[in-house]
Amino acid sequence: MLRGGALIGQSGGPTAAINASLAGVISGLFENECVTGIYGMKNGIEGFLRGDVIDLKKCFSADEKGEKKDLKRLETLSLTPAAALGSCRKKLPPPESEPEFYEKLVGMLTELDIRYFFYIGGNDSMDTVMKLSSYMSVMSVSKSNSDREIRFVGVPKTIDNDLCSTDHTPGFGSAAKYIATTVQEIIRDCAVYTVPAVTIVEIMGRDAGWLTASAGLGEIVTGYSPDYIYLPETAFSLDSFLSDVRRALERHPNVVIAVSEGLMDKDGRYIGEGAQSGVADVFGHKYLSGTGKALELLVKEKIGCKVRSVELNISQRCASHIASLTDIREAFGVGEAAARAAVGGASGCMMSIERKSASPYGVEFVPKDISTIANAVRTVPREFINEAGNGVTRECLEYILPLIEGEVNHTYRLGLPEFFVF
Repeated sequence: MLRGGALIGQSGGPTAAINASLAGVISGLFENECVTGIYGMKNGIEGFLRGDVIDLKKCFSADEKGEKKDLKRLETLSLTPAAALGSCRKKLPPPESEPEFYEKLVGMLTELDIRYFFYIGGNDSMDTVMKLSSYMSVMSVSKSNSDREIRFVGVPKTIDNDLCSTDHTPGFGSAAKYIATTVQEIIRDCAVYTVPAVTIVEIMGRDAGWLTASAGLGEIVTGYSPDYIYLPETAFSLDSFLSDVRRALERHPNVVIAVSEGLMDKDGRYIGEGAQSGVADVFGHKYLSGTGKALELLVKEKIGCKVRSVELNISQRCASHIASLTDIREAFGVGEAAARAAVGGASGCMMSIERKSASPYGVEFVPKDISTIANAVRTVPREFINEAGNGVTRECLEYILPLIEGEVNHTYRLGLPEFFVF
Protein backbone atom coordinates (compact mmCIF):
# COMPACT_ATOMS: atom_id res chain seq x y z
CA MET A 1 0.00 0.00 0.00
CA LEU A 2 1.08 3.55 -0.72
CA ARG A 3 0.63 6.16 1.96
CA GLY A 4 -0.41 9.58 0.72
CA GLY A 5 -3.23 11.72 -0.61
CA ALA A 6 -5.88 11.08 -3.25
CA LEU A 7 -7.00 13.50 -5.96
CA ILE A 8 -10.34 13.23 -7.79
CA GLY A 9 -11.55 15.08 -10.87
CA GLN A 10 -14.53 15.11 -13.21
CA SER A 11 -14.32 15.77 -16.94
CA GLY A 12 -16.45 15.88 -20.08
CA GLY A 13 -20.22 16.20 -20.30
CA PRO A 14 -22.31 16.10 -17.11
CA THR A 15 -24.76 13.32 -16.24
CA ALA A 16 -27.32 12.50 -13.58
CA ALA A 17 -24.95 9.90 -12.07
CA ILE A 18 -21.42 11.34 -12.24
CA ASN A 19 -21.65 12.74 -8.70
CA ALA A 20 -22.68 9.32 -7.42
CA SER A 21 -19.33 8.05 -8.71
CA LEU A 22 -17.58 10.95 -6.99
CA ALA A 23 -19.38 10.04 -3.75
CA GLY A 24 -18.35 6.41 -4.25
CA VAL A 25 -14.66 7.23 -4.64
CA ILE A 26 -14.77 9.49 -1.55
CA SER A 27 -16.58 6.79 0.43
CA GLY A 28 -14.11 4.11 -0.64
CA LEU A 29 -11.12 6.21 0.40
CA PHE A 30 -12.46 7.91 3.51
CA GLU A 31 -11.59 5.55 6.33
CA ASN A 32 -8.54 3.94 4.73
CA GLU A 33 -5.44 4.37 6.87
CA CYS A 34 -3.05 4.81 3.96
CA VAL A 35 -5.05 7.71 2.45
CA THR A 36 -3.89 10.83 4.28
CA GLY A 37 -6.10 13.31 2.44
CA ILE A 38 -8.81 13.46 -0.23
CA TYR A 39 -8.82 16.40 -2.63
CA GLY A 40 -10.98 17.49 -5.53
CA MET A 41 -9.93 19.26 -8.71
CA LYS A 42 -12.22 22.13 -9.58
CA ASN A 43 -12.91 21.91 -13.33
CA GLY A 44 -10.84 18.82 -13.84
CA ILE A 45 -7.19 18.79 -14.89
CA GLU A 46 -7.57 22.32 -16.23
CA GLY A 47 -8.48 23.64 -12.79
CA PHE A 48 -5.79 21.58 -11.09
CA LEU A 49 -3.13 23.19 -13.27
CA ARG A 50 -4.39 26.54 -11.94
CA GLY A 51 -4.05 25.22 -8.40
CA ASP A 52 -7.82 25.10 -7.88
CA VAL A 53 -8.18 22.25 -5.38
CA ILE A 54 -10.62 21.68 -2.51
CA ASP A 55 -10.40 19.47 0.57
CA LEU A 56 -13.04 16.78 0.11
CA LYS A 57 -12.31 15.03 3.38
CA LYS A 58 -13.17 18.22 5.24
CA CYS A 59 -16.35 18.63 3.16
CA PHE A 60 -17.63 15.15 3.97
CA SER A 61 -16.45 14.62 7.54
CA ALA A 62 -19.11 13.87 10.14
CA ASP A 63 -16.78 14.89 12.98
CA GLU A 64 -14.08 17.49 13.59
CA LYS A 65 -11.28 14.91 13.48
CA GLY A 66 -12.36 13.69 10.04
CA GLU A 67 -12.53 10.08 11.17
CA LYS A 68 -16.09 9.37 10.02
CA LYS A 69 -17.81 10.19 6.74
CA ASP A 70 -21.05 12.15 6.58
CA LEU A 71 -23.39 9.64 4.93
CA LYS A 72 -26.21 12.15 4.50
CA ARG A 73 -24.04 14.63 2.58
CA LEU A 74 -22.66 11.81 0.43
CA GLU A 75 -26.21 10.69 -0.36
CA THR A 76 -27.22 14.23 -1.35
CA LEU A 77 -24.13 14.45 -3.55
CA SER A 78 -25.03 11.11 -5.19
CA LEU A 79 -28.46 12.43 -6.21
CA THR A 80 -27.18 15.78 -7.48
CA PRO A 81 -27.01 16.08 -11.29
CA ALA A 82 -24.18 17.51 -13.42
CA ALA A 83 -20.57 17.65 -12.18
CA ALA A 84 -20.36 19.09 -8.66
CA LEU A 85 -16.61 19.66 -8.97
CA GLY A 86 -17.02 21.28 -12.37
CA SER A 87 -15.72 19.91 -15.65
CA CYS A 88 -13.41 20.66 -18.56
CA ARG A 89 -12.50 19.38 -22.01
CA LYS A 90 -8.74 19.75 -21.93
CA LYS A 91 -6.70 17.55 -24.26
CA LEU A 92 -3.29 16.66 -22.87
CA PRO A 93 -0.32 16.66 -25.24
CA PRO A 94 1.52 13.39 -25.97
CA PRO A 95 4.01 12.76 -23.12
CA GLU A 96 6.90 12.31 -25.55
CA SER A 97 6.32 15.67 -27.24
CA GLU A 98 5.92 17.88 -24.16
CA PRO A 99 7.63 16.22 -21.18
CA GLU A 100 7.95 19.59 -19.46
CA PHE A 101 4.15 19.80 -19.22
CA TYR A 102 4.07 16.48 -17.35
CA GLU A 103 7.02 17.43 -15.18
CA LYS A 104 5.07 20.46 -14.01
CA LEU A 105 1.91 18.45 -13.41
CA VAL A 106 3.68 15.67 -11.52
CA GLY A 107 5.53 18.29 -9.51
CA MET A 108 2.18 19.73 -8.43
CA LEU A 109 0.93 16.26 -7.49
CA THR A 110 4.09 15.69 -5.48
CA GLU A 111 3.63 18.95 -3.58
CA LEU A 112 0.23 17.70 -2.40
CA ASP A 113 1.73 14.26 -1.66
CA ILE A 114 -0.76 12.68 -4.10
CA ARG A 115 -0.41 8.92 -4.50
CA TYR A 116 -3.84 8.17 -5.96
CA PHE A 117 -5.38 9.96 -8.96
CA PHE A 118 -8.98 9.33 -10.06
CA TYR A 119 -10.59 10.83 -13.16
CA ILE A 120 -14.32 10.40 -13.74
CA GLY A 121 -15.30 10.75 -17.38
CA GLY A 122 -15.73 9.30 -20.84
CA ASN A 123 -13.49 8.55 -23.83
CA ASP A 124 -11.46 11.75 -23.69
CA SER A 125 -11.06 11.54 -19.91
CA MET A 126 -9.68 8.02 -20.26
CA ASP A 127 -7.16 9.47 -22.73
CA THR A 128 -5.98 11.74 -19.90
CA VAL A 129 -5.63 8.78 -17.51
CA MET A 130 -3.72 6.81 -20.14
CA LYS A 131 -1.25 9.62 -20.85
CA LEU A 132 -0.57 10.33 -17.18
CA SER A 133 -0.15 6.65 -16.41
CA SER A 134 2.16 6.22 -19.41
CA TYR A 135 4.32 9.15 -18.36
CA MET A 136 4.64 7.87 -14.80
CA SER A 137 5.58 4.42 -16.07
CA VAL A 138 8.47 5.95 -17.99
CA MET A 139 9.45 8.04 -14.97
CA SER A 140 9.52 5.01 -12.70
CA VAL A 141 12.53 3.56 -14.51
CA SER A 142 14.54 6.54 -13.32
CA LYS A 143 16.23 5.76 -10.03
CA SER A 144 15.70 9.29 -8.75
CA ASN A 145 11.94 8.98 -9.21
CA SER A 146 11.40 5.40 -8.15
CA ASP A 147 9.92 6.46 -4.80
CA ARG A 148 7.27 8.72 -6.33
CA GLU A 149 4.74 6.12 -7.47
CA ILE A 150 1.30 7.52 -8.30
CA ARG A 151 -1.59 5.27 -9.27
CA PHE A 152 -3.98 6.47 -11.98
CA VAL A 153 -7.48 5.00 -12.24
CA GLY A 154 -10.33 5.99 -14.55
CA VAL A 155 -13.96 5.90 -13.43
CA PRO A 156 -16.42 5.54 -16.36
CA LYS A 157 -19.05 8.16 -17.12
CA THR A 158 -20.99 9.03 -20.25
CA ILE A 159 -24.64 9.11 -21.24
CA ASP A 160 -23.60 7.91 -24.72
CA ASN A 161 -22.74 4.41 -23.40
CA ASP A 162 -19.87 4.28 -25.88
CA LEU A 163 -16.93 3.29 -23.66
CA CYS A 164 -15.25 0.02 -24.59
CA SER A 165 -14.44 -2.85 -22.22
CA THR A 166 -17.52 -2.28 -20.07
CA ASP A 167 -21.05 -3.70 -20.40
CA HIS A 168 -22.47 -0.22 -20.00
CA THR A 169 -21.53 3.16 -18.59
CA PRO A 170 -22.85 5.01 -15.52
CA GLY A 171 -25.00 7.92 -16.64
CA PHE A 172 -26.51 6.04 -19.56
CA GLY A 173 -29.25 4.32 -17.57
CA SER A 174 -30.67 7.58 -16.19
CA ALA A 175 -30.49 9.31 -19.58
CA ALA A 176 -32.17 6.30 -21.22
CA LYS A 177 -34.92 6.36 -18.58
CA TYR A 178 -35.56 10.06 -19.25
CA ILE A 179 -35.63 9.55 -23.02
CA ALA A 180 -37.89 6.50 -22.90
CA THR A 181 -40.31 8.28 -20.55
CA THR A 182 -40.31 11.53 -22.53
CA VAL A 183 -40.96 9.68 -25.80
CA GLN A 184 -43.88 7.85 -24.16
CA GLU A 185 -45.31 11.24 -23.14
CA ILE A 186 -44.79 12.65 -26.65
CA ILE A 187 -46.56 9.67 -28.21
CA ARG A 188 -49.57 10.26 -25.97
CA ASP A 189 -49.58 14.00 -26.66
CA CYS A 190 -49.55 13.37 -30.41
CA ALA A 191 -52.36 10.79 -30.21
CA VAL A 192 -55.07 13.27 -29.19
CA TYR A 193 -55.64 14.64 -32.73
CA THR A 194 -56.76 13.02 -35.96
CA VAL A 195 -55.02 15.48 -38.29
CA PRO A 196 -52.11 13.74 -40.08
CA ALA A 197 -48.91 14.89 -38.39
CA VAL A 198 -45.27 13.83 -38.00
CA THR A 199 -43.22 14.49 -34.87
CA ILE A 200 -39.45 13.96 -35.10
CA VAL A 201 -37.59 13.62 -31.79
CA GLU A 202 -33.85 14.34 -32.00
CA ILE A 203 -31.76 12.52 -29.39
CA MET A 204 -28.08 12.86 -28.46
CA GLY A 205 -25.53 10.44 -29.88
CA ARG A 206 -22.66 11.40 -32.17
CA ASP A 207 -21.21 8.03 -33.14
CA ALA A 208 -23.23 5.61 -31.02
CA GLY A 209 -27.01 5.25 -31.06
CA TRP A 210 -27.56 3.75 -27.60
CA LEU A 211 -29.58 6.73 -26.37
CA THR A 212 -31.78 6.82 -29.45
CA ALA A 213 -32.34 3.07 -29.16
CA SER A 214 -33.70 3.60 -25.64
CA ALA A 215 -36.61 5.57 -27.16
CA GLY A 216 -38.05 2.19 -28.12
CA LEU A 217 -38.22 0.73 -24.60
CA GLY A 218 -41.96 1.33 -24.45
CA GLU A 219 -42.41 -1.48 -26.96
CA ILE A 220 -41.68 -4.12 -24.32
CA VAL A 221 -43.16 -2.22 -21.37
CA THR A 222 -46.31 -0.44 -22.57
CA GLY A 223 -46.70 -1.67 -26.13
CA TYR A 224 -46.14 1.83 -27.53
CA SER A 225 -42.96 3.04 -29.24
CA PRO A 226 -41.92 5.38 -32.06
CA ASP A 227 -42.88 4.31 -35.57
CA TYR A 228 -39.23 4.38 -36.57
CA ILE A 229 -35.88 4.69 -34.82
CA TYR A 230 -32.76 5.73 -36.76
CA LEU A 231 -29.26 5.25 -35.36
CA PRO A 232 -25.91 6.57 -36.65
CA GLU A 233 -24.56 3.02 -36.99
CA THR A 234 -26.36 2.59 -40.34
CA ALA A 235 -26.14 4.94 -43.33
CA PHE A 236 -29.21 7.17 -43.50
CA SER A 237 -31.12 7.53 -46.77
CA LEU A 238 -33.44 10.51 -47.24
CA ASP A 239 -35.46 8.61 -49.86
CA SER A 240 -35.95 5.59 -47.60
CA PHE A 241 -36.88 7.91 -44.73
CA LEU A 242 -39.60 9.60 -46.80
CA SER A 243 -40.94 6.21 -47.89
CA ASP A 244 -41.07 5.13 -44.24
CA VAL A 245 -42.97 8.28 -43.26
CA ARG A 246 -45.53 7.79 -46.03
CA ARG A 247 -46.11 4.17 -44.98
CA ALA A 248 -46.59 5.20 -41.36
CA LEU A 249 -49.10 7.90 -42.32
CA GLU A 250 -51.11 5.25 -44.18
CA ARG A 251 -51.36 3.26 -40.93
CA HIS A 252 -52.35 6.12 -38.58
CA PRO A 253 -52.33 9.92 -38.50
CA ASN A 254 -49.94 10.45 -35.58
CA VAL A 255 -46.40 9.49 -36.57
CA VAL A 256 -43.55 9.73 -34.06
CA ILE A 257 -39.96 9.15 -35.13
CA ALA A 258 -36.77 9.05 -33.02
CA VAL A 259 -33.51 10.09 -34.69
CA SER A 260 -29.93 10.39 -33.51
CA GLU A 261 -28.22 13.76 -33.84
CA GLY A 262 -25.30 11.92 -35.47
CA LEU A 263 -27.16 10.51 -38.49
CA MET A 264 -24.96 10.43 -41.59
CA ASP A 265 -25.56 9.48 -45.22
CA LYS A 266 -23.54 6.84 -47.09
CA ASP A 267 -20.88 9.46 -47.91
CA GLY A 268 -20.30 10.30 -44.23
CA ARG A 269 -22.07 13.66 -44.33
CA TYR A 270 -24.13 14.59 -41.27
CA ILE A 271 -27.82 14.94 -42.15
CA GLY A 272 -28.06 18.12 -40.08
CA GLU A 273 -24.75 19.52 -41.34
CA GLY A 274 -26.37 22.47 -43.09
CA ALA A 275 -27.77 23.67 -39.77
CA GLN A 276 -24.52 23.22 -37.85
CA SER A 277 -21.78 25.74 -37.09
CA GLY A 278 -18.90 23.49 -38.11
CA VAL A 279 -17.17 24.34 -34.83
CA ALA A 280 -15.28 21.49 -33.12
CA ASP A 281 -13.97 21.02 -29.58
CA VAL A 282 -10.31 20.43 -28.64
CA PHE A 283 -10.70 16.71 -29.31
CA GLY A 284 -11.95 17.38 -32.85
CA HIS A 285 -15.62 16.56 -32.17
CA LYS A 286 -18.03 18.72 -34.16
CA TYR A 287 -20.87 20.32 -32.22
CA LEU A 288 -23.99 18.61 -33.54
CA SER A 289 -27.57 19.81 -33.76
CA GLY A 290 -30.14 20.37 -36.43
CA THR A 291 -30.81 16.81 -37.61
CA GLY A 292 -34.43 16.91 -36.46
CA LYS A 293 -35.00 20.34 -37.98
CA ALA A 294 -33.47 19.27 -41.32
CA LEU A 295 -35.79 16.26 -41.48
CA GLU A 296 -38.76 18.40 -40.41
CA LEU A 297 -38.17 20.73 -43.36
CA LEU A 298 -37.74 17.75 -45.71
CA VAL A 299 -41.09 16.21 -44.67
CA LYS A 300 -42.80 19.58 -44.99
CA GLU A 301 -41.42 20.05 -48.50
CA LYS A 302 -41.90 16.53 -49.87
CA ILE A 303 -45.02 15.31 -48.04
CA GLY A 304 -46.69 18.54 -46.97
CA CYS A 305 -48.38 17.32 -43.78
CA LYS A 306 -48.19 18.97 -40.38
CA VAL A 307 -44.71 18.31 -39.00
CA ARG A 308 -42.56 19.41 -36.09
CA SER A 309 -39.22 18.48 -34.55
CA VAL A 310 -38.38 18.23 -30.88
CA GLU A 311 -34.74 18.42 -29.74
CA LEU A 312 -34.35 16.95 -26.25
CA ASN A 313 -30.95 18.67 -25.97
CA ILE A 314 -29.17 18.94 -22.58
CA SER A 315 -32.21 17.86 -20.57
CA GLN A 316 -31.18 14.28 -21.44
CA ARG A 317 -28.00 14.59 -19.42
CA CYS A 318 -29.06 15.74 -15.99
CA ALA A 319 -32.71 14.82 -15.44
CA SER A 320 -32.09 13.59 -11.90
CA HIS A 321 -35.80 13.83 -11.03
CA ILE A 322 -36.27 10.65 -13.04
CA ALA A 323 -32.87 9.05 -12.49
CA SER A 324 -32.52 5.28 -12.55
CA LEU A 325 -31.87 3.79 -9.11
CA THR A 326 -29.85 1.03 -10.77
CA ASP A 327 -27.71 3.65 -12.49
CA ILE A 328 -27.08 5.65 -9.31
CA ARG A 329 -26.21 2.54 -7.30
CA GLU A 330 -23.83 1.27 -9.97
CA ALA A 331 -22.21 4.69 -10.39
CA PHE A 332 -21.53 4.80 -6.64
CA GLY A 333 -20.38 1.19 -6.65
CA VAL A 334 -17.92 1.59 -9.51
CA GLY A 335 -16.44 4.66 -7.79
CA GLU A 336 -16.05 2.79 -4.52
CA ALA A 337 -14.51 -0.16 -6.37
CA ALA A 338 -12.04 2.18 -8.10
CA ALA A 339 -10.88 3.44 -4.69
CA ARG A 340 -10.37 -0.09 -3.38
CA ALA A 341 -8.56 -1.17 -6.55
CA ALA A 342 -6.14 1.77 -6.47
CA VAL A 343 -5.27 1.23 -2.81
CA GLY A 344 -4.81 -2.45 -3.62
CA GLY A 345 -2.25 -1.66 -6.34
CA ALA A 346 -4.21 -1.06 -9.56
CA SER A 347 -3.09 1.68 -11.96
CA GLY A 348 -3.34 2.49 -15.65
CA CYS A 349 -6.85 1.08 -15.68
CA MET A 350 -10.54 1.94 -15.73
CA MET A 351 -13.07 0.24 -13.50
CA SER A 352 -15.55 -1.51 -15.77
CA ILE A 353 -18.97 -3.05 -15.23
CA GLU A 354 -19.39 -6.71 -16.14
CA ARG A 355 -22.90 -8.13 -16.44
CA LYS A 356 -22.79 -11.49 -14.68
CA SER A 357 -26.42 -12.48 -15.21
CA ALA A 358 -29.47 -11.18 -17.06
CA SER A 359 -32.20 -12.70 -14.88
CA PRO A 360 -31.83 -11.82 -12.14
CA TYR A 361 -29.78 -8.89 -13.33
CA GLY A 362 -26.38 -8.69 -11.63
CA VAL A 363 -23.01 -7.05 -12.22
CA GLU A 364 -19.50 -6.85 -10.78
CA PHE A 365 -16.78 -4.20 -11.09
CA VAL A 366 -13.49 -5.16 -12.69
CA PRO A 367 -10.40 -3.07 -13.62
CA LYS A 368 -9.53 -3.05 -17.34
CA ASP A 369 -6.38 -1.85 -19.11
CA ILE A 370 -6.87 1.83 -20.00
CA SER A 371 -5.03 1.45 -23.32
CA THR A 372 -7.87 -0.72 -24.66
CA ILE A 373 -10.44 1.95 -23.78
CA ALA A 374 -9.05 5.43 -24.43
CA ASN A 375 -10.01 6.98 -27.79
CA ALA A 376 -12.14 3.99 -28.83
CA VAL A 377 -15.90 4.00 -29.42
CA ARG A 378 -18.34 1.19 -28.64
CA THR A 379 -21.23 1.39 -31.07
CA VAL A 380 -24.57 -0.42 -31.16
CA PRO A 381 -23.90 -3.86 -32.72
CA ARG A 382 -25.60 -4.58 -36.05
CA GLU A 383 -27.61 -7.44 -34.53
CA PHE A 384 -29.31 -4.89 -32.25
CA ILE A 385 -30.65 -3.01 -35.33
CA ASN A 386 -33.42 -4.33 -37.58
CA GLU A 387 -32.72 -5.36 -41.17
CA ALA A 388 -34.24 -2.19 -42.65
CA GLY A 389 -32.10 0.04 -40.42
CA ASN A 390 -35.14 1.93 -39.11
CA GLY A 391 -35.64 0.26 -35.74
CA VAL A 392 -34.03 -1.80 -32.98
CA THR A 393 -34.45 -5.44 -32.01
CA ARG A 394 -36.03 -6.85 -28.89
CA GLU A 395 -32.59 -8.13 -27.87
CA CYS A 396 -31.37 -4.52 -27.84
CA LEU A 397 -34.27 -3.36 -25.67
CA GLU A 398 -33.83 -6.26 -23.24
CA TYR A 399 -30.17 -5.29 -22.86
CA ILE A 400 -31.12 -1.70 -21.95
CA LEU A 401 -34.20 -2.34 -19.80
CA PRO A 402 -32.50 -3.39 -16.49
CA LEU A 403 -30.39 -0.23 -16.59
CA ILE A 404 -33.39 2.11 -16.20
CA GLU A 405 -35.13 0.26 -13.38
CA GLY A 406 -35.81 1.69 -9.93
CA GLU A 407 -36.56 5.21 -8.73
CA VAL A 408 -34.52 7.43 -6.43
CA ASN A 409 -35.88 9.29 -3.41
CA HIS A 410 -34.89 12.94 -3.42
CA THR A 411 -35.20 15.21 -0.41
CA TYR A 412 -37.47 18.09 -1.40
CA ARG A 413 -37.78 21.60 -0.02
CA LEU A 414 -40.78 23.73 -0.99
CA GLY A 415 -41.40 21.42 -3.94
CA LEU A 416 -37.87 21.40 -5.35
CA PRO A 417 -35.19 18.72 -4.88
CA GLU A 418 -32.18 19.62 -2.75
CA PHE A 419 -28.84 19.44 -4.53
CA PHE A 420 -25.29 19.51 -3.23
CA VAL A 421 -23.14 22.56 -3.96
CA PHE A 422 -19.50 22.94 -2.91
